[in-house]
Amino acid sequence: MDRPIHLQLGAAAEALAADYLARQGLEVVARNLRCKAGELDIVCLDGNVLVIVEVRLRSRTDYGGALASVTWHKQRKLIRATQFHWQRQPAWRNRIIRFDIVALQGDVGAHDIEWIKDAFRAT
Repeated sequence: MDRPIHLQLGAAAEALAADYLARQGLEVVARNLRCKAGELDIVCLDGNVLVIVEVRLRSRTDYGGALASVTWHKQRKLIRATQFHWQRQPAWRNRIIRFDIVALQGDVGAHDIEWIKDAFRAT
């Protein structure tokens, strides 16, 4: 059975984002880490910094577009999922953690990419 179109588009957006980040010099160390708290789309290393990347795709700018879709609630879920994985990954424990967003606006293949470093903090 084929995957629903929104899952196919999401996977394509995450692949584009991972390739983009690698071209910018980040090392992609994990993708699609799931737990009860949520999912981490992409985990990278930027030097000694562990970068948790949320990938958002929006074809339209209604309601603020891709960046606006990372609400306070979504941020809390990402922080909780990061805490879960941080406890289980000894290699993560001595690293600074940064939360980035990669927003793809437009249709996959005809899109703009915006990378927001340090988009929010776990406070």
